[in-house]
Amino acid sequence: MSAEQKLAELGLTLPPLPKPVGNYVPFKRAGDLIFLSGQGPRRPDGVPISGKVGKDVTVEEAYEYAKLIGLGLLAVAKLAAGDLDKVEVLKVLGMVNAVPEFKEQPKVINGCSDLFVALLGERGRHARSAVGMGSLPNQIPVEIEAIMRVV
Repeated sequence: MSAEQKLAELGLTLPPLPKPVGNYVPFKRAGDLIFLSGQGPRRPDGVPISGKVGKDVTVEEAYEYAKLIGLGLLAVAKLAAGDLDKVEVLKVLGMVNAVPEFKEQPKVINGCSDLFVALLGERGRHARSAVGMGSLPNQIPVEIEAIMRVV
């Protein structure tokens, strides 16, 4: 089953490509590598979701936001590679805007990681860092960037 078929089976769709909010591009391709710029969660109208995990946002909500970001990253990867079935995830960096005592960053970033594995199987398994931040742009609760390979 293709990644696109798995998306449909899960009732998910890729969002429109995000517009950069600064002087950068959504991805940069170098040979077979794709470096994806960080993304945060957005509402269907494109407005960024805000809040601090552990105060305004629960771990479960942040997990779902990380999943939304994963869909956005896959939308950019599809543009870069031409087909999701040609994409392998190599590395993910997940940043969680959380209260200082928060310690469940990996549980949040699992939203993205779980999505990649569900859609891409072994090509979705990746190396990863999940770190806490004192703040993120626009007070978004989660930001994730990735490095992928076109196979």
